[in-house]
Amino acid sequence: MHFTAPYSQVPLSAKEARAFWYSLINYEHNTPTPADLKLDRMRGLLARLGNPQDRLRIIHVAGTKGKGSTSAMLAAVLRQAGYRTGLFTSPHLCHVTERFQVDGVPITADELTALLNEVRQAVEGLPHPAITFFEAATAVGFLHFVRRRVDAAVVEVGLGGRLDSTNVCRPVVTLITSISLDHTRQLGDTVAAIAMEKAGIVKPGRPTVSAATAPEARPVVERICRARASALRQLGVDFHYEYESARIGGPEERRPRVRITTRRRAWPWLELSLLGEHQADNAALVVACVEQLQAEGWNIPEAAVSAGLAGTVWAARMEVLGRRPLVVLDCAHNPASAEALVRTLHQSFAPSRRLFIFACSSDKDVAGTFRVLAPHMTHAFLTPYLGSARSMPPEQMAELLRAAGGPPAILCQTPAAAWEAARAVAKPDDLICVTGSVFLAGEIRPLLLSEASAKFGEPGAYAPPPPNPAPPPPP
Repeated sequence: MHFTAPYSQVPLSAKEARAFWYSLINYEHNTPTPADLKLDRMRGLLARLGNPQDRLRIIHVAGTKGKGSTSAMLAAVLRQAGYRTGLFTSPHLCHVTERFQVDGVPITADELTALLNEVRQAVEGLPHPAITFFEAATAVGFLHFVRRRVDAAVVEVGLGGRLDSTNVCRPVVTLITSISLDHTRQLGDTVAAIAMEKAGIVKPGRPTVSAATAPEARPVVERICRARASALRQLGVDFHYEYESARIGGPEERRPRVRITTRRRAWPWLELSLLGEHQADNAALVVACVEQLQAEGWNIPEAAVSAGLAGTVWAARMEVLGRRPLVVLDCAHNPASAEALVRTLHQSFAPSRRLFIFACSSDKDVAGTFRVLAPHMTHAFLTPYLGSARSMPPEQMAELLRAAGGPPAILCQTPAAAWEAARAVAKPDDLICVTGSVFLAGEIRPLLLSEASAKFGEPGAYAPPPPNPAPPPPP
């Protein structure tokens, strides 16, 4: 279906609305150049829609790693505190409606169709494509949250920060997660340059909470916050944590937990639903944000923080989807996230053979990622993902894996074929790790869920271990 401006005023059907949306330039599937990233289109679109972002209390989240998990944790805490909470994230795993949630419930197909029609009418008369796919998505998110009368909206940056389509709001609090090398073509080839882009969401006079502890990133964030009179709280300076890792697959399973200390108080041990010490960074960031919101009059009790962190659902982040063999689904796609993955496998899972199913985008540092993962692979099953032209061919991945000292690769044509090949080799005590791309995770997760359901009679993914037992009362 082809669209040209001016558009007809007749409302589009659901199918037609999706066709309009997907006809727009999509930089999630086609790598943008720095010249493609600008805010004038977004500001113009929102002005035509009545600037819905100005009617929302937004917590804005940027960073290289952990911004999705952090956003999900914070949204869960706010829901537990009784706030109607919007959550805008990208990209989606399986269904595009996942990007727009209110109180954990995705937008309905009818709501999405209606809002896409509004966006389409807003660009009436402009040359097509007047906006990008993500700009349309951002506008839909703001409109949806206004229509649903949310009390708070947690908004995750799509790419970078300074020139991201979401950077048109005046947030209540700005959050910056860890910063490392990624998207170097668009954001710069040093951590300092990338930190400059991420911290571009800092707003004058509004507080910032940061977990950007890398030596090259921290001074950049500090400098920008000083220049913009943004009060800054930093992990490792203003708040700290202790972490106890989970144990999965052994006789005594336990959840991970974290104890956070800030300048204001010492928090009790808080259980986490998400695995990995990097999630402790994110949880500490959320708690520091909660304290900032409390200081501004938000009513967020400790019980809401505890329940929210323990109940956060965020798929494909060290997600256990099978037993005997253990099956772990993750989205690690750069060296830093691969290091977090390896650390979590060692901390939380018993020693075993490690079979990796891997796909990645061609614009990522695949060589660097393989240098981290290769020493921990006993088998490697390389596949393209199918939903984007950015996927690196398996043959090219195999060369990079060989150069990194990895095992001989088994080349597969589809994620499903890679899963069948890995399952045929795996023994009950092995661990199969699926990683490398959110696109791979989205394509293979439904298959893993259906197999878990068929094998174990369960409707979906494995839940984390039950809550740890309370300590005995003092004598």
